[in-house]
Amino acid sequence: MLVLGLMGSPRREGNTDLLLSAFLEGAQEEGVRVLKIYVAEKRITPCQGCRFCEKNGFCRIEDDDMDEIYHLLRRADLVAVATPIFFYGPTAQLKALIDRSQALWARRYILKLQDPKSKVRKGFLLAVGATRGKELFTGTSVTARYFLNAIGASFEGVSGFRQIESLGDISHHPSALSEAKRRGKGLVEMLSKRKRVLFLCRENAYRSQIAEAFLQFYAGESFDVQSAGDQPVREINPFAIEVMAKKGIDLAFRRPKGLGEIESKGRPFDLIVLMGCETSCPAIPAARVENWELEDPAGKSIEFIYKTTDAIEKMVKELIQQEGLKEVH
Repeated sequence: MLVLGLMGSPRREGNTDLLLSAFLEGAQEEGVRVLKIYVAEKRITPCQGCRFCEKNGFCRIEDDDMDEIYHLLRRADLVAVATPIFFYGPTAQLKALIDRSQALWARRYILKLQDPKSKVRKGFLLAVGATRGKELFTGTSVTARYFLNAIGASFEGVSGFRQIESLGDISHHPSALSEAKRRGKGLVEMLSKRKRVLFLCRENAYRSQIAEAFLQFYAGESFDVQSAGDQPVREINPFAIEVMAKKGIDLAFRRPKGLGEIESKGRPFDLIVLMGCETSCPAIPAARVENWELEDPAGKSIEFIYKTTDAIEKMVKELIQQEGLKEVH
């Protein structure tokens, strides 16, 4: 499980940064991976309003850091947005990132593709402001709500603190840091009760990616799912993205991962599934290991890809039913 923090302030180690660090510290106590992105230090070109993404599903701007951010937003289970309030709104740096997420909105609402994690991904807003204004956090809360919806995350609330202006003010607040830590821990606890499943194949380009997506799509509320490969390649098989899109499931911005990249700390996996016999059993703690013995589709025809996809979908549905959770159609 990945908790992603978007630090929107242009100042490191300021009040916003300390507040977000407390939130991530609370999440980390549950044994999950946390990652903080200093948004102001990323190269993010503002949205041009060209509507290219509404037709193509991707932003036409390709020479900045947003592609990496798209990937992390899709990988995250919990997204914490942190910002100081500037003129009753978020910082310009954070707003640029939010505006560029129009590409994810377009994939969801125009192209009708669903990110498999969108059913369980959560989001939260942390904010600080200098004044005591009654509506100090209203505008930013609305912006955060719609941003999180666009990236496929439920809005779980806001922790906003007034009269935080001078450096270090947040540390002197009677409850701000402890509240942020408590909220981070609590949101992760909601997600950490799920059974942990890891799908493995050679390249993590097709079979294990497909299985991960199907299990997230059909039963993500019950399973914390990962996939990896022992010889990962650079990109997912484009046929995998094409075939899954025909089922309404979006694999865009996902990338193959090696065994060293999976979040294996914390409690052991409940299940590891080897997708084919060419994959050796990893030295990762697991309650049980299965081998689904599916042929490697690398270099195979699109017809073979469709057939393998249907087989994986059927096996994932059977797995869910074996766990006694629900019948999947």
